[in-house]
Parts: sequence; structure tokens; C-alpha cells
Amino acid sequence: MSAPNVDKPNEGITVQGKSAEASKEANKEQAKGNTPNSGIGDRVSGAMGAASDKMDEKKHEGSAQANKKAT
Repeated sequence: MSAPNVDKPNEGITVQGKSAEASKEANKEQAKGNTPNSGIGDRVSGAMGAASDKMDEKKHEGSAQANKKAT
């Protein structure tokens, strides 16, 4: 299976997908404890948020691909 968007890196990427990606990265940093005053609860919350954002990111990428094929 080839990697998506290899030849056209910005094709199939939506604003919602990029937003989810940015949120995922911020949550990953929180999960790693790289934010000020991050306790265990904050780290768990960050990990759960990152997982949720990853699912959102994939959902938006899939929708963009489907919409592209439909046109």
C-alpha cells in the first residue's frame, strides 16, 4: 500500500484534518509531560485526547478522499 499524498502532499487534506493533527500533537506533548504543571491526570487526558484527535484526523482524510473520488 502506498503512502497517501506522496506526489501531491497537500491534496486530500482538509482544514478539519489539519486542525485535528495540530490538536493531536499538542495532546501528545501533554501526555509526555512536556507542559507546565502536568500531573498524571493531565497526562492521561492528553493521551486520550491525542487518540481521539488521531481518529478525527483519519476520518477527515477519508472524507476528503471520498469527496475527491466523487467529483
